[in-house]
Amino acid sequence: MTENIKVGVIGTGFGQKVHIPGLQAHHRTQVVAVYHRDLAKAREIAESHQIPQACGTIEELVNLPDLDAVTIATPPFLHYEMAKTVLAAGKHLLLEKPTTLTATQAKKLYHLAAENGVVATMDFEYRFVPPWQRLAELMGEGYVGKPRLITIDWLMSSRANPDRPWNWYAQKEKGGGALGALGSHTFDYIAWLFGSARRLSAKLATSILERPDPAQGGKLKPVDADDTCFATLELTDGTPVQVSITSVAANGRGHWVEVYGDKGTLVLGSENQKDYVHGFKLWGSQGGEPMQELSIPDRLEFPHAYPDGRLAPFLRVVDGWVQGIDRGEALTPSLRDGVYSQLLMDLTHESNEKECWVDVPELDVFLET
Repeated sequence: MTENIKVGVIGTGFGQKVHIPGLQAHHRTQVVAVYHRDLAKAREIAESHQIPQACGTIEELVNLPDLDAVTIATPPFLHYEMAKTVLAAGKHLLLEKPTTLTATQAKKLYHLAAENGVVATMDFEYRFVPPWQRLAELMGEGYVGKPRLITIDWLMSSRANPDRPWNWYAQKEKGGGALGALGSHTFDYIAWLFGSARRLSAKLATSILERPDPAQGGKLKPVDADDTCFATLELTDGTPVQVSITSVAANGRGHWVEVYGDKGTLVLGSENQKDYVHGFKLWGSQGGEPMQELSIPDRLEFPHAYPDGRLAPFLRVVDGWVQGIDRGEALTPSLRDGVYSQLLMDLTHESNEKECWVDVPELDVFLET
């Protein structure tokens, strides 16, 4: 077991807000370097967070002596090349979602990690949020019986203002849009909580077609990334799952997962528009009784709460990453899970373009083709 895992951080937006403080708070990880393409900016960030090394290239970062691992929290169009460099250098990887731009890219990273014997983990935080974990337990215990219908509504207002600036998020080719930001999580937790999909049908839409580009004096530039996604999945056991996702719902109802079975009902939800982790509660009903809020066992609660709700589940992701490094095997959520989420995203685009149902291959089959 490596006592302290020395980590380099790539990405200074989410990376600076969540990865750096999270890794510095974890008892087994030590942030030893940060990367930014502007070396002066990298040095400024390193100094503000007491990080020893600042790097202006990825190659410089991965070749630092004693570096064990790297986290990547950049826009998705940068993930593949950056992750490929990290894995080829034999460094363990913690990667933000969405995994890459395509499932083919994600699959290549999966095989590269295996070839180099490194542990690659995905930051799918919802697997580690206490009410979500309790939902998973109750599903495993058969609380609802045989599921008849699952509905997911993730209706957010983060981009409802048309004056929100144009950037990579507005560009489909760069992995922008609600499907990548929210759908990547959704497809992961569907597989985790309810199982694999057999087929899906989807419709993507863009409501706000132009946004101002501050780099060009506020000039309006076209938006081709989706801001709304509707998808219907049929799970391998036949259960229908209806998904509604949007980032442009002013005063949207938040994030809700509802499971209706032949023995009971479970509802998980949060109306919090400011923090996508804080605020979740779980309700349940069996045998036709009224819905009631269900308590979350103390054993599932976070040992420490942070003002930014993303930090506590991120620390649990790091826990699993560290355990995987100690054991020499990736624990869930692994890059394998990232491939599956990306595969469902790709098929969502395909269904939208073809306007038809598309079959979902088994993950093992996809990984070997």
